[in-house]
Amino acid sequence: MKTKQVVLLKLGGSIITDKGRSCTPRDDQIGQIASWISARWPLPLVLVHGAGSCGHPEAHRYGLSSGLSPGCAVGIPVTHEAVSRLNDAVVQALRRNGVPAIGVHPLHGMVADNGRLAKPEVRHLKEMVRNGILPVLHGDVVMDLSRGACIISGDQLVVFLSQALGAVKVGLATDVSGVMDGESVIPVITPHTVSDVPLGGSGHTDVTGGMQGKIQEMLSLALAGKNSEIFHVSMIPAFLDGKSTEGTKIRGNADDA
Repeated sequence: MKTKQVVLLKLGGSIITDKGRSCTPRDDQIGQIASWISARWPLPLVLVHGAGSCGHPEAHRYGLSSGLSPGCAVGIPVTHEAVSRLNDAVVQALRRNGVPAIGVHPLHGMVADNGRLAKPEVRHLKEMVRNGILPVLHGDVVMDLSRGACIISGDQLVVFLSQALGAVKVGLATDVSGVMDGESVIPVITPHTVSDVPLGGSGHTDVTGGMQGKIQEMLSLALAGKNSEIFHVSMIPAFLDGKSTEGTKIRGNADDA
């Protein structure tokens, strides 16, 4: 069986959790997203989600974004358990909607070096997609060869996985319509125009950089030859159907398709 062309969709933590309450999944939103995916199943899809209110507070409490400090090793299982609970909520919603989803935890099979993922093993993910299974990954704490441990954001996962899996389409669903300039969506961002973009961080505890971190990751992906787009969660059906999301495209240059 030939390898299928992978579509990679990332769900922002802000759309699947209540970021104002500790580790509180938004079951209604997760269920809606699961139904959208179910209506289009089977798809050669890999799903990644952020941690939202499940994991960021724990990682912040134990300082894991800066590495593993003496006496803070307990923060690794505490943080991982929080993000795993959210991952399970997403996976179970998909299964209730008839999608054969499996949670894949980065802590169990990936390693970083100085805060960046080392070459990840993805053959199992390719086999899942090839056999009609939906892998669901998430931002997580992982062991780090230089720092002891670090936080790997869902956005960094998107960069690595889209390249390793040869994704043909990359989308990031958020709680805003794209990258905003006041009330307007910025249609395209490139390395040449990013300095003109008004960037800000998240208003909640976010150890991975909020929108600014997201754009930086996607620009690195664009420079490697893969474009992406950032759009409102309500546009997930349009993204999966190959239609316009009316969001922000992140491109290597303005002429890229």
